[in-house]
Parts: sequence; C-alpha cells; structure tokens
Amino acid sequence: MSLSLDLQTVWFVLVGVLFAGYAILDGFDLGVGALHLLTETDTERRTMLNAIGPVWDGNEVWLVTGGGALFAAFPEAYATAFSGFYLAFMALLCTLIFRAVSIEFRSKQPGRLWRGVWDVGFSVGSIVSAILMGVALGNMVWGIPLGPDYEFAGTFVGLLHPYALLVGLMTVALFMMHGAIYVVLKTEGPLQEKARGWVTKTIIFFIVSYGCVTLATLIYAPHMVTWIRQHPILFAVPILSLLAIANIPRAIHHGRDFRAFLSSGAAMAGLMALFAIGVYPYMIRSNPVVENSLTIHSAASSTKTLTIMLIIAAIGMPLVIAYTVSIYWVFRGKVQLDESSY
Repeated sequence: MSLSLDLQTVWFVLVGVLFAGYAILDGFDLGVGALHLLTETDTERRTMLNAIGPVWDGNEVWLVTGGGALFAAFPEAYATAFSGFYLAFMALLCTLIFRAVSIEFRSKQPGRLWRGVWDVGFSVGSIVSAILMGVALGNMVWGIPLGPDYEFAGTFVGLLHPYALLVGLMTVALFMMHGAIYVVLKTEGPLQEKARGWVTKTIIFFIVSYGCVTLATLIYAPHMVTWIRQHPILFAVPILSLLAIANIPRAIHHGRDFRAFLSSGAAMAGLMALFAIGVYPYMIRSNPVVENSLTIHSAASSTKTLTIMLIIAAIGMPLVIAYTVSIYWVFRGKVQLDESSY
C-alpha cells in the first residue's frame, strides 16, 4: 500500500480532526463527571460543575459538526454506522442528554436527596458515555459483520466483546485523567490538592489499561500497525504520544498545571492519530469478510460534493476554532462560586 493525498483522504483527516477535537474538549467534561462522586461536600461538587459549566455544551458542538461532516463526506459509512450501532448511539444520546439535564436540574432545589440523585445521574451518564465511545472505537478496530450490501449483519450484544469493552475501559481512564488535570487547573485549596491525588491514580489506571489495549491490539488486530511497519516515519506518532503522557506527572509535580493539561490533550490527539493511521483507508472494516468493508473511496460522496464541502470547511473551521478559543479565554482562571453558579 502507498500513501496518496486525494480529496477522500483530506476529508478522512478532517473528520478525524473534528472527532479528536471533541474527544479533547468534551473528554475532560466526561472525566470531571466520572470523578464527581469522589467529592464529599456540596461546595466541592458545585465547584466541579462550575469548572465545566461555561464550556460543556459548546464542546459538544464538535461532535455534532463531526457527525455532519461524516454525513456529507462519507454518506455510505454514515448510513452503515448508524444502522449497525443504532442501539449504541441511542444509548449514547440518552446518557449525554441525561448528563446535561443533571447539570441543569441539580441546582433547582436545595434538598440533599434532590441534589444527590442528579449527582449520581451526572456521574453515571458521564461514565457510560465514555464507555460507549470506547466500545465504538474498539469495534471500528476489530471490525463488524457487514453483508455485501454494506448492511450490518450482527447484533448489539455482539458489539460488546472483550476487546471493545477493554477499549471502553481505557477511554474512561483517559477521560478521568484528563478531567482530573482540568480540575487541578481550575480549582484551588483542598479540592485542588485532592484533584492532584486523582491525577496520580488516574494516570496509573490509564497506563495499565493502555498497555493492555496495546498488547491486545498487537495480538488480535495486527492490521493496525501495517502502515507504521511500511512507513517507519509514522513511528514518531506513538513515540510523541508516550512522551506527552510521560510529561504529565512531571508537569504536575512542578506545579505546571496548564502544561500538564496541554500534554494530556496532546496525548489524546496522538492516540486518535494512531487510531486513524491504523484503520486507514477503511471507514468501516468488515469482520470476518474484509472484502465487504467500506473504504474512504467506496463510502465517499462525489468529487464535486467533496470539493464544495472543502471550501465551506475552509471558511467555517477558523470561525469554530476562533469561537472556541474566545470562550475559553473569557472563562479562564479559577472557579469562583456565586449566586448565579450551578
């Protein structure tokens, strides 16, 4: 196989960038939710919620944009994915909605029971969302049963195999690490010190789960390293990812919280790049009949459509990035609770 730069490849990269942006930005939101019940007081939980309060809904725009780009550029893959993962996507949608409702409803009543119920909903919704995202990625690596007409030929239970669940566990660990670093960045005092302890534990959790996923991938999905074997320069991607992960505890130890957060984001981007390199040129890999797979060429829209969409993306993407940067700049600094806070 040889690397070639065409419109299909460009859109494969663009869709990947959008989903990677979502993973990095909403990943810490989900991580904060997964850690939410580890706090002890109402003030700590309100601080956790307000750390993500101004940005969590904006972060999900990247998921919507990525889904729209996938539909426009690769409609065949979009149709197959949403038919095959229908129950999984509906479950993910429900957990994301319930998480959002929990954030908004928690502060409506002061009762301990009321807030406790929504705290559990927020945390469970975040954890289950992360698991489902990881399971989806695991199945993209493993492959799903497709017929000659590209229709899904399996069951929802069949998607919950050990490899996919292992990737789901790693995703939870990754988001928890990312979220713990964000809490350190946005808080101060006892909660910040508690979050530093979370960072240490979640890094260990992530490294162990990442090692297990790597070994399982090399044994059961060796096609994921084909491109790296054929193009040694791509070996720089896993090396840079490992360096980013290694820099996280170093930055936290020296009190460089923002650098630790940037390193965590870089590690997530590196992992998404590894995933993209491994699955390319497949959009959806068929297992066990590889010939039924959807590639970036068989699943793509027409050249004219891809060209027009590329022009629109060139205009729209800078605006989305500028908006995201401006929001984070406006809400920079430590969380301060007041009457208008969650």
